[in-house]
Amino acid sequence: MKELFQKVRFPERIICLTEETTEILYLLGEGHRVVGISGYTVRPPEARAKPKVCAYITAKFDKIYSLKPDLIFAFSDLQADIVRELVKQGLNVVTFNQRSVNEILSMILSVGALIGCLEKAQKLVASLQADLDAIFELGQALPKRPKVFFEEWKDPLISGIRWVSELIEIAGGEDIFPELRNCQSGSERIVTADEVAKRNPDVIIASWCGRKVEKRFIRNRHAFAEVKAVQNNQIYEIKSTYILQPGPASLTDGVKQLKEIIRQVAMAD
Repeated sequence: MKELFQKVRFPERIICLTEETTEILYLLGEGHRVVGISGYTVRPPEARAKPKVCAYITAKFDKIYSLKPDLIFAFSDLQADIVRELVKQGLNVVTFNQRSVNEILSMILSVGALIGCLEKAQKLVASLQADLDAIFELGQALPKRPKVFFEEWKDPLISGIRWVSELIEIAGGEDIFPELRNCQSGSERIVTADEVAKRNPDVIIASWCGRKVEKRFIRNRHAFAEVKAVQNNQIYEIKSTYILQPGPASLTDGVKQLKEIIRQVAMAD
């Protein structure tokens, strides 16, 4: 059996249809295996030199086929049509649908196992987990747990997805819409300005995917006039590439930005 395992050939030409698996492969020191990426990829910067083969729900199939991938990583039901076409062509496609912090960490282990680098992936996950534990301990020591409204989109108003809600709590805050964290689609997490005002967050953190956050737009919502976060000018932006990507970015730069914002708000009162 040992001799058989030694003959196994792991994928060497990998296409990543979203950013998070690209970043994982580079963190594992296996970026040379990536032959195609999403056009939305920004992390790591050096990956941008790779051929861009897709947007999010559309793909350049001819370009993908020309790259002769032996493994393709996809994400979520939103890429189901792309995946279906690729599978019809006999390509190996693995689709993840991670939505929680634990699922992100598990996905990293799965990627590592699929490319023959499980030990490297285990070390990466252990490092990420240790950093999250340290941030959690700092959050527990804050004098108060600020109430946080995470605004994932402005119109309709959408509350944060599950991993964001969990990271808010890890960083020492309290998500004002915890009951929505298990809702996968944005349409299920639509809230009204009146509902936000009623829960009166101490801080508003916004991340509009692909767009710069307009703080004036948030402040000028009629229902927000008496909201504590607005009155105290506690409105912040975290760019979507750091927090709305269910991969290493959100567990590193994303949660660190959450930690700093929440700490600042907690110490202000």
